[in-house]
Amino acid sequence: MTARPKGRPHDCPGGPRIANPYGALFRTPGSRAFTAAGLVARMPLSMAGIGVIAMVSQARGDYGLAGAVSATFTLSMALCGPRISRAVDRRGQSRVLPPVAGLSVVALGALLLCTRYDAPAWTLFGCAAVAGTMPNMAAMARARWTHALKGSDRLHTAYSLESVLDELTFVVGPALSVALSTALFPEAGPLAAGVLLILGVLMFVPQKRTEPPVVRPTAGHPRSGSAIRGGALRLLALTLAAGGAIVGTVDVVSVSFAEQQGSPAGAGLVLSVYAAGSALAGLVFGTLKLRTPLPRLLVIGTAGTALTTLPLLLVGDIVSLSAAVFLPGLFFAPTMIVVMGLVERTVPPAALTEGMTWAITGLSVGVASGAAVSGAIVDRFGPGGGFTVAVAAGTAALLTALCARRPLERSLRERTDRDALGPIEAPPGAPDRSAH
Repeated sequence: MTARPKGRPHDCPGGPRIANPYGALFRTPGSRAFTAAGLVARMPLSMAGIGVIAMVSQARGDYGLAGAVSATFTLSMALCGPRISRAVDRRGQSRVLPPVAGLSVVALGALLLCTRYDAPAWTLFGCAAVAGTMPNMAAMARARWTHALKGSDRLHTAYSLESVLDELTFVVGPALSVALSTALFPEAGPLAAGVLLILGVLMFVPQKRTEPPVVRPTAGHPRSGSAIRGGALRLLALTLAAGGAIVGTVDVVSVSFAEQQGSPAGAGLVLSVYAAGSALAGLVFGTLKLRTPLPRLLVIGTAGTALTTLPLLLVGDIVSLSAAVFLPGLFFAPTMIVVMGLVERTVPPAALTEGMTWAITGLSVGVASGAAVSGAIVDRFGPGGGFTVAVAAGTAALLTALCARRPLERSLRERTDRDALGPIEAPPGAPDRSAH
């Protein structure tokens, strides 16, 4: 078992209790600065996709083209994100983030110009694909917390805070992006996303004292290609993909349901209630001292998620829908926190940022897939049919978590055994297979 760091009595069972664990969290040197910078830098992740839809649909009058260009951007981020994070693990945040963020912003600017000046449609897809090199700043911030609080109970609280900040960005970001594009000019939303990305990265990168060092592979934790090759990480990413499908379904079906009820503005209330439930649960979960093993907590969280999607099939108005989405929202952030804790404890330290990015990528792919599938079903069967996608996704999340429990328990035992032996440097002449 990893020894507790000295000089942190508030982490010890016998030490004085801290009434506000989040206040104690920000006593960590440099934490306020990198959290604020990370919040600014991650806003574009939630603004860019919906901003592209608003921009292209207004400028070209073609929602199909707008959705396809936005999907290209999202798919590119899903493919590029883990590779960028793998480069960060191997070379460091300060060396990788500025050039990839700069490339993303230049491509986003080109997309804006191509849209403004009526360039051929293929140029929009090309620019969107390159703009997808946007780094996953949520993973970068989590990596800094992991480095700063290694071995501390406060790491659980830090992951809780990060999940709440994710909720905040996905509530504020899309609304801000659409408002800018509709109130000012079509390109305003994506333009603001690019400005925030550059500003956030320029604030984040110079904070050297909290930057995680590059971890050399050891005999106990070798570097052997992508982190996703580990079965435990694949299962965790699939679990979040299923959970993300619920989020995407709620987004799409709430809008359709509100329009059917004659109250389009009610969709905003429904989505706010869902996000509020998740954020509240995440904040409370971060104050708890966990004693239940994380694989078991994952099963409990996904079981709660699956059960709480069932009331969605019974909703009759905006009020009952708001109450129904509040329930699965209560399980979303805690499940995300548990997954990140499992990633930190099962992925080799030399691939931690990549592992976290794969988990977040799974969530993003799930959100996009849930939105696409539920949208198609709503078109054919109405909002009631769309909610069956959420029920199916909840069931899939639970089944995946059940399948993952034993592999995760085995990975945790193996990690504990390796850590007990201490770091063992790989032999000097050993081949580095990291490039393969």
